[in-house]
Order: sequence, then C-alpha cells, then structure tokens
Amino acid sequence: MASAQPTLRQATPADSGPALALVTAVLAQYGLQADPAGTDADLADFAGNYFSRGGDFAVLTDGAGQLVGTCGLYPLADGTVELRKMYLAPAFRGQGLGRRLLEWALARARALGFRRMTLETAQVLREAIALYERNGFKPDCAGLHSCRCDTGYARDL
Repeated sequence: MASAQPTLRQATPADSGPALALVTAVLAQYGLQADPAGTDADLADFAGNYFSRGGDFAVLTDGAGQLVGTCGLYPLADGTVELRKMYLAPAFRGQGLGRRLLEWALARARALGFRRMTLETAQVLREAIALYERNGFKPDCAGLHSCRCDTGYARDL
C-alpha cells in the first residue's frame, strides 16, 4: 500500500477496466460473482450510464495512481439516486476510506438535487451494511433487481 493519502476523483473512460477488476475481486472475496454483461455493464461506460443521466461516478486512487475504490450515483425517478458500485480494495479498508466514499456520495447527491438515496447489497457484505446503517440508511427492499443482491436500504438526503 502506498503511503500517500488516496485521491478521490471523477472516473474517466480509462478507469473502466480497473473498476471492473476491483469489483470482480471484491465480489469474489465474499463468494459473489461479477456480471460484466448485466449488473456490472454500467462500468463500461461512465458517461452514458452516469454522467449523461445526471449522476456521477468517482474513483479512489492510491499514491501510485492505482484504482483502489469506486462509488457511483445512478439517477432513478422522482428525485431518487441509487448508490452503486461502492467497493474498496481490502488493503485500504479500516482507514475510514469507505466512510469517505459514502460521505462524498451523500454530499454529491445533495449537490445534484437528489432527495433520496437507495442501494442494493448482499447480506454477506456485513462491513458495508454496518457503514450504511451508521449513516442513517434503513432497510428498504422495494425494487431490488440485481441477481446478487438480497437486501436494500434507503435514506432521505
């Protein structure tokens, strides 16, 4: 792990491959499968799937410029945004970086005018669920659509 504080920045097309690799690796750690042709296809085109829709996608890079975290804001209807693809490499966990990604997502969603945030997750992702609950998310399984997700959360912004 590099000693420099990781940098949070907006994703570029060059981040697509590294983002999919990170998501795939983290999912495998928890016994879950990536789905590059379905659930994870949004990582192939940040502009079309996030930016042009009024959302955003950020990546966290280490001191060497390697992608170590991801976080997306995917607009839904009625002032709601879905938190998507919030992943962090194992070596960077336990340092407050997951909280940093979530705080960015909440602040950015408010700045973009959203009033509610939803997310889908899997119960095996206990650390992530604990972070969501500590930050005001409540169980809400309405609208689950990802094959690997078995629970949902939501909160007002």
